[in-house]
Amino acid sequence: MMAPEAAEAMVELYCRALKMPTLRKGFRQVLRDSQLGGASMSEFLSSCLAHEVEGRHQSAMTARMKQARFPAVKTLDSFDFAAVPGLDRNRILGLADGSFIREHENVVLLGNSGLGKTHLAIALGVRAIQAGYRVRFATVPVLVQELMQAEREFRLPKLMKAWSGIDLVIIDELGYVSLGPGGPLLFQFLAQRYEQSSVLVTSNLEFSRWAEVFGDVTMTAALLDRLTHHVHLFVLTGQSYRLKQSKGQTEGIVTARGAPPLCGLSEPSDGTD
Repeated sequence: MMAPEAAEAMVELYCRALKMPTLRKGFRQVLRDSQLGGASMSEFLSSCLAHEVEGRHQSAMTARMKQARFPAVKTLDSFDFAAVPGLDRNRILGLADGSFIREHENVVLLGNSGLGKTHLAIALGVRAIQAGYRVRFATVPVLVQELMQAEREFRLPKLMKAWSGIDLVIIDELGYVSLGPGGPLLFQFLAQRYEQSSVLVTSNLEFSRWAEVFGDVTMTAALLDRLTHHVHLFVLTGQSYRLKQSKGQTEGIVTARGAPPLCGLSEPSDGTD
């Protein structure tokens, strides 16, 4: 019979060979817990494999979080829904399981600056990552600059292909700056994802003004036709969180869905109500 020390050394060796780093580091604790609990051999083996699977899950989630490039980590738990009673909490939480990504649906958050659009976008992205999806966050200026540089360097198709592997792309701050020559590239980027994967867009402009950003009415109409075909639309109106805080105000006055929308916008049915 092999001595315990030798057996443990062999387990470490086998774990390295099988690329099971979590189990290699933790099998001794699993063994002690199993011995104390009187576990059977099959229960011990099950615990070992569960330990490795959980480690791989955590490692994968950490990698996806890094890939997402969030400017900060936000969660739905940290969003103060009580401060924005007009926002449909149930509709937001209904997106948290990522099922809209599986169905290749989109999310659009419209409203003035400071209403929590970016917070909600990131929070939904975090939940998507936890559900196993690949997510990438980018502001419009950063994304457009990346597309324009790739075009200049004749590697735009390669970049587009790389982005196509992302399940959910979060595009933040559409409307703060005009796109100029980057407009057609962003159109191409979004059109490529139509019914293939999901996008979440935040904007401070109602749809009727998006042509000002893209610089072409026909192109904008074509984009909106695709973007809103399968969409969960939230129109937020009210006073900026930051402005309210600076004035010492405490009452949440953001409204969404069912309230007078931003600049006369109305919401299309997304079939989920």
